[in-house]
Amino acid sequence: MDRIERSGAILETERLVLRPLTWEDRGDLCEILQDRETMYAYEHAFSDEEVDRWLENQIRRYREDGFGLWAAVSRESGALVGQIGLTLQSWEGRQVPEVGYLLKRRFWGMGYATEGAGGCMDYAFERLGLLWVCSIIRDNNLPSQRVAQRNGMIPKGHIIKHYYNMDMPHTVWCAWRSGGEELP
Repeated sequence: MDRIERSGAILETERLVLRPLTWEDRGDLCEILQDRETMYAYEHAFSDEEVDRWLENQIRRYREDGFGLWAAVSRESGALVGQIGLTLQSWEGRQVPEVGYLLKRRFWGMGYATEGAGGCMDYAFERLGLLWVCSIIRDNNLPSQRVAQRNGMIPKGHIIKHYYNMDMPHTVWCAWRSGGEELP
C-alpha cells in the first residue's frame, strides 16, 4: 500500500488499514450499498442519491463526532473491502457508541468483519477512553451476531427500528472495557 493511502490511517489491524472515506471511494461504496444481498438487513439496495447521503453522513460524523464508518482497506492488496467503524446510535433515549461494518460480498467469510470490529473496539477503549460499546444487529443477521460473539459481545437488550416503512427487530450486543456489565 502506498504512503499516501496509509497516511490517513485511523487504525491498523493485522490485515486492514481503516481510514476516512472520501468521494474517491464512492464507486466502492456503490458496490456495497447497491448490492441487494449485502443490504438485506436494510431490506433494499440504495439508490445513487442514498449512497451520496450515506457518504456525506460519514464525512459529517468525522467532523462532528471524531469518528464514523471508515474505509477498510486490505494491507496486502490495497483493495477497499468494506466500511467498518464507530457511530453514535439511539438506544433507550440516548446516543450510544456502536461498532458497525458492511463489507463487499466477495470479502464475506474471510474474517475481515471480526478483525476490523475488534480493532474498532480496541480503538474505542484505548484511544477514546470509552467504557463500553455496542453493536445493534438485526435479529435475522446471524453472521453479524457471530462477529459480535467472537469479539466478546453479549446481548443486553432489544429494540425495534422503523426503517423503510417496516418494523425491524434488533438485538443490542455490548462489550465492556474492563469486563464489567453495567451500562452507564
